[in-house]
Amino acid sequence: MPNSSKISAAIFDIGNVLFTWHPRFLYERLIDDDRALAAFLDNVITHEWHFQHDAGRDFADTSAERIAEFPEHAELIAAWGPRFNESLGPPVPGMHEIVAELDSAGVPLFAITNFSHEFFPPFRREWPGLFDRFRDIVVSGEEKLLKPDAAIYHLALARFGLEPNEAIFIDDNAANVAGAEAVGIRSVLFTDAEALRRELAAAGLLAA
Repeated sequence: MPNSSKISAAIFDIGNVLFTWHPRFLYERLIDDDRALAAFLDNVITHEWHFQHDAGRDFADTSAERIAEFPEHAELIAAWGPRFNESLGPPVPGMHEIVAELDSAGVPLFAITNFSHEFFPPFRREWPGLFDRFRDIVVSGEEKLLKPDAAIYHLALARFGLEPNEAIFIDDNAANVAGAEAVGIRSVLFTDAEALRRELAAAGLLAA
């Protein structure tokens, strides 16, 4: 494991680290019946289908394909793009405060997120006070590279001007954490803000 004394920067994931996220947050507003909602999320707006957007595909293409497969749900499928922000819930408790503390302490902040190139800009505009604290954000859909592929971590480090042992990476997905560790970045599997605060203190980025 890299020497924690060398760590000077923090790299964050966004979904379910800084903000809660689930397709249910949008569709429970549009589908009243719980069984119909569960079936829709299991079969139509699935994580696997949405992951195509994170990989760089356009919503116009993916939605047309899905509507052809499920024409009875055309209106609901079409809502995913323009109403995507509604699939993001409130901030994860305590996390925006940690970001603010790190920024105030002069710690360089970055992010690597699996996020659509179309959906991320309007979401970022809703939270300028948070995202303006980040020096750079690598968005998978823009790069057509996905975590946990080693290529996205190498690209991010080059863009951020960091060596692997100079950063700590925080993500809620174990595969993404393993991917970052494989390229030499000290990484934390995110569970909650208090546990992360302890990890950041151990890395020397926050006061114990």
